[in-house]
Amino acid sequence: MSPAGADALMIDLRSDDSRWDGMLGDPEAVCTRALRAAAARMDAVGEVSVLLTNDVEMRELNVQWRGIDKATDVLSFPYSGSGIPGQPRPLGDIALGLETAKRDADLMERAFEAHVSHLLVHGFLHLLGYDHIESADAAVMEPLEAGILAGLGWPDPYRTGPYGETD
Repeated sequence: MSPAGADALMIDLRSDDSRWDGMLGDPEAVCTRALRAAAARMDAVGEVSVLLTNDVEMRELNVQWRGIDKATDVLSFPYSGSGIPGQPRPLGDIALGLETAKRDADLMERAFEAHVSHLLVHGFLHLLGYDHIESADAAVMEPLEAGILAGLGWPDPYRTGPYGETD
């Protein structure tokens, strides 16, 4: 991990659902660890805002910004402005929905912290312009995610089966 990327990322974390604390332990530590690992790997500097919320708000955000009337696990909103001179460059916002994230982690038999770390890394890469809609783009983005998560001690999220399973 490059020290410049890890130290140069500022994280503004907001949680509007107290259940995150009970389910994740220390949400700030989990978010900081995952996002700083991603920033270091991608040599990214700036500021990212993270909202830990619930499915009701995620549904509202998804309807408002994507026109999709359902809750989702992660949404990313890249910053497109120029920023303020002398201030950290805003990279964008990431929002995570608790119930959908927990349900998905349970269905995939994956540790909740591992899944949340994956969602954060995934969202962060979207802020940097990575995408996975086209298979060629996914072939670039998914190995980056897996590599960042491996550095955190988590298995490849794109393998089939639960984390920790041996194929």
